[in-house]
Amino acid sequence: MIHIQLPDGSQRSFEQPPTVADVAASIGPGLAKAALGGRVGTGESARLVDTSHRIEQDATLAIVTEKDPDGLELIRHSTAHLLAYAVKELFPEAQVTIGPTVENGFYYDFAYKRPFTPEDLAAIEKKMAELAKKDEPVRRRVLPRDEAVAYFKSLGEHYKAELIAAIPPGEEVSLYREGAFEDLCRGPHVPSTGRLRHFKLMKVAGAYWRGDHRNEQLQRIYGTAWATKDELQQYLHMLEEAEKRDHRRLGRELDLFHLDEHSPGTVFWHPKGWALWQQVEQYMRAVYRDNGYQEVKGPQILDKGLWEKTGHWDKYRENMFVTESEKRDYALKPMNCPGHLLIYKQGIKSYRDLPLRYGEFGQCHRNEPTGGLHGIMRVRGFTQDDGHIFCTEDQILDECTAFTALLQKVYLDFGFTDVIYKVATRPEARIGSDESWDKAEGALMESLRRSGVEFSIAPGDGAFYGPKIEYTLKDAIGRQWQVGTIQVDFSMPGRLGAEYVAESGERQVPVMLHRAIVGSMERFIGILIEQHAGALPTWLAPVQVVVAGITDAQADYVADVLKTLLKQGVRATADLRNEKITYKIREHSMQKVPFILVVGDKEKASGAVAVRARGNQDLGVMPLDQFIEKLSSDIAAKS
Repeated sequence: MIHIQLPDGSQRSFEQPPTVADVAASIGPGLAKAALGGRVGTGESARLVDTSHRIEQDATLAIVTEKDPDGLELIRHSTAHLLAYAVKELFPEAQVTIGPTVENGFYYDFAYKRPFTPEDLAAIEKKMAELAKKDEPVRRRVLPRDEAVAYFKSLGEHYKAELIAAIPPGEEVSLYREGAFEDLCRGPHVPSTGRLRHFKLMKVAGAYWRGDHRNEQLQRIYGTAWATKDELQQYLHMLEEAEKRDHRRLGRELDLFHLDEHSPGTVFWHPKGWALWQQVEQYMRAVYRDNGYQEVKGPQILDKGLWEKTGHWDKYRENMFVTESEKRDYALKPMNCPGHLLIYKQGIKSYRDLPLRYGEFGQCHRNEPTGGLHGIMRVRGFTQDDGHIFCTEDQILDECTAFTALLQKVYLDFGFTDVIYKVATRPEARIGSDESWDKAEGALMESLRRSGVEFSIAPGDGAFYGPKIEYTLKDAIGRQWQVGTIQVDFSMPGRLGAEYVAESGERQVPVMLHRAIVGSMERFIGILIEQHAGALPTWLAPVQVVVAGITDAQADYVADVLKTLLKQGVRATADLRNEKITYKIREHSMQKVPFILVVGDKEKASGAVAVRARGNQDLGVMPLDQFIEKLSSDIAAKS
């Protein structure tokens, strides 16, 4: 008798070893129809299996449907195979290679004699729909390695044969067949192709066989797949919105910044972009000032010996830019913490000085691979709103709790209302004792409980020197951006000899809290641009007001209005070009300027301005003082 334990605590018993499909059918016809696979076991030992998988001994089983995250993984994995099936139907000479799932979809790499065209992509997608409609069963079989090699060679699938040949002799491999197509795969898969209904092919890109540029180049077809039509449509809509909001395109159109091959991975800020930068920096500088931080500034280049003491040379060396002078090795700092420790060490510190909070807009450099660079979101040279808090063990909890509250206010001011909290715990490669890691992880989790927020755990994702809270923003179209962090570090201060005089008179090592709110300034500004689709709130907008005259007759009055605005600290400019006012309004609207003040003879005579707000809103004619009052109110409210 085989006993199957279900998630709700109930049991099913079978005289013979059942399949997952058998268990689902014993629960009810609805579940039998909905089942895509099963999850056998619990916790980290659980494994995902096909509905045809036979359970040979007592086990815990969860039936996987399209409502489960694992169900979506099965759908995407199986849709990748459906893509390969369709390609082989349309282009028999194409060879299939590998086809994994990726975030939000899948891809499959093919070797073919000519590039696939957009027309080919449309035909492949149509063929996929036809094959799915046939609802062909997906069946698994197992072959010895050598037999599988010979089988795929006989099909002309030399890439598959090469993959299998790399498996140790004597091993077996699993194959999955649907209709006329059979592929090498570990599985699992959905029971039949009819379960694959909501997919779309996105693009074709180049890829090297096995990711090695020395190998032949293949063609990679990307696709997305979802459990429901609504989810697919929502995702495609999000992609459309993301394209409209792309910070690289908006950076060009709004003349904010550019990137240049003369300095890959770094940003050239234009006047308007730098005005935006300054608003973010000055806001964060006020946050420092109002919350007990002392602003400091450290050097860019530090001796190799310092990085060896901190552990970065061993754990982070491949990401560092190094240089040499007078037979001494140096590195451009990838982070600011060692510099802040050296500042802390200047002079004797007492327990009465703690917590001691340092903040810096510190420029860092990290040797990111070229393929990983992405606009101003992923760069090699960046500036962090970096801060470090030196405190006692007893102060960790209060400092972490206060930091979360501060961070929440900052994000709200920038227009983000949805924050996701995650505690990243100790990685395998780490420094420090288990006792110190226990204290650090416990303090972070308790601080979030005190903050009244829900959080998840990311096992093993902490930094090598300590665990951390990761603060992730959800933007206006549902994308997630990990931005802020606070990390508890028991190790680095001791490695660099940092001390304080305790109340007992003894010398003790402080705890170091690494924290950032916006993180990389470049990346955060990119996120802001995309969050607001370039239409930044008035307090952040590089140009807040444009004063546009209808004819040359108002030039003097336009100059007077501009002068008044500038004296009030408003970022304003004038447009006195010999163009129609409709043209001027349209152009500045496309530049997403919050307010356009139109000035004609009537406005000049009455000392007023005709106000047009972003979004084609006509606010009518009002005295200049009244407009300035409204503008000041908008800026103060950060609306």
